[in-house]
Amino acid sequence: MAKDKITFFCKECGYESAKWMGQCPACKSWDSFVEAPAAGSRSKGGSKSAGGVKNRLVGAAKPERIADISREEEDRTRTGIGELDRVLGGGIVRGSLILVGGDPGIGKSTLLLQMCGKLAAQGKKILYVSGEESLRQIRMRADRLAEGIGGFSEDLMLLSETNLDLIVETMEAEKPEYVIIDSIQTMYRDEVASAPGSVSQVRECTSVLLQEGKSRNISIFIVGHVTKEGTVAGPRMLEHMVDTVLYFEGENQAAYRILRGVKNRFGSTNEIGVFEMRSSGLVEILNPSEYMLQGKPEGESGSVVACSMEGTRPILVEVQALICQTSFNMPRRTAAGTDYNRVNLLMAVLEKRLGLPLGGYDAYINVAGGMRINEPAMDLAIVMSILSSYYNRAVDEKTIAFGEVGLTGEIRAVPMAEQRVAEAEKLGFERVILPKSTAEFIRRQGKAKIALVGMSHVRELAEWVK
Repeated sequence: MAKDKITFFCKECGYESAKWMGQCPACKSWDSFVEAPAAGSRSKGGSKSAGGVKNRLVGAAKPERIADISREEEDRTRTGIGELDRVLGGGIVRGSLILVGGDPGIGKSTLLLQMCGKLAAQGKKILYVSGEESLRQIRMRADRLAEGIGGFSEDLMLLSETNLDLIVETMEAEKPEYVIIDSIQTMYRDEVASAPGSVSQVRECTSVLLQEGKSRNISIFIVGHVTKEGTVAGPRMLEHMVDTVLYFEGENQAAYRILRGVKNRFGSTNEIGVFEMRSSGLVEILNPSEYMLQGKPEGESGSVVACSMEGTRPILVEVQALICQTSFNMPRRTAAGTDYNRVNLLMAVLEKRLGLPLGGYDAYINVAGGMRINEPAMDLAIVMSILSSYYNRAVDEKTIAFGEVGLTGEIRAVPMAEQRVAEAEKLGFERVILPKSTAEFIRRQGKAKIALVGMSHVRELAEWVK
C-alpha cells in the first residue's frame, strides 16, 4: 500500500517543509514545526484518462464577453456602524468572505457582536458561531453591549460548535443571510487528519466556507488569530482566499481601537475606522483629530501638531520630541509611533544641513495617543519638534505642519494638501507650515482662510522656530 505523505508546518507562520527543522527559515521561530498529513488528491471517481476528464467537464462554466457582463453595483448592506461601513467600502457585499484579525482581547468579537445586533434590528437573519465560548458567555456579552446598541433582537441565532460539517448543515437548514465564525483556528473537519488550527485544517475550513458563501449568497465573517508578528496565523493562502482582510489594531492599555483594511476587493484599502473601547462596548469616534489632541500641552517646547492622511480622512496628531545632552559616547535614539530609521535619517539631515551637533544629544520622538504613522508628510512636524526642543522654543499651539523632507534638506510637496488644510481650519487652527509650492497652489485657489506659511528648506524652518 502507498504510504501517506507527511509534511511539517510552522505553527507561527504556516511555512511548510518536507522534513522537520528546529528553526523556521521564514519567521525564525524555534521548535515550532509540527507534523501533519499532506492534502491528498481529490478525484471524484473516473480515471485520469482523456475520457474521464471529458466527462468531468460536461456542464462546465463557459466564458462570457466582457461587454455582456452587467455593470450593476454590488448589493451592499449598511451595518449601522458608520466606521465599519467606511472600511468595508460602504457596507457588506452579499456573498463576500471577510477575515477579521487582531490581538487577543482587542475587541474583534465585541465589534462583530455589535454588528450582529445592528443587522438583526434591520430584520436580517444572522447566525453567530463560536468555537471558543459557550452560549451563556455570548449571552452575557450581549447583555453588556445591549445598552450601547439599543438591545438585541430575539431572532439572533447563536451556535457553539467547532465541527464545520455540522455548522454547514445548520447553515443549510436555517438559511441565514450573515454568518460569523469565531474563530477559524478552532474549526475542524473530520476528513482532515490534523489538529484544529493546523495549516491543513484552516485551509480546508476556509475553502468550504468560501464555497458555501458564494453558492448560497451568504456573507461570512471569520475571525483569525494573529502571530507574534501581528499577521493572521495559518497559511498565507488564507488572506488570498478571502475577499476582504480587516485588522483590528490598538494597545490594550489605550482606549482607542483602529480598524484597518489591508485587502478589499470591493473598496479602498486606505480607509480606517476609529473606535473607543468602553464598558458598554465599542463606540465610534466621529472626529479622531479632536480626540487625539485632547490633553495637548500649551507653551511647551518640542510639541508640534501634524496632519496625516488615512485614506480620504485627515487626522491631526501631536508629535513630541525631547532632545537632551548625553553623558555617554553613543547617544540614545527612541521613536514611538513612527519609523525609527526615518527619525535617524531626519536627524542626519539636520546635522549635515544646519550643523547641529545632534551626535552628542539623546533624542526621544513620540506620536502622542499611541497612533502609529509612517507617512512621509510627518517629516516636517518631526523636524519642527526636534528643532523646538533643541532651541527650547515653543511652537504656537494654533500651528500645524505637514510636508516631506529630502536628504538635501528641501521640503517637498505631499498629496491631498487641500484636505489637510481644511481639517486644520475646521478645528480652529490659525497657521499651517507647509511646502512653499503647495502654499502657492492653495493661495491661487483662494479657498483657505487660514494663514499659510510656505517653507522650501529646513534652514528657513530653523530660522522660523528660533
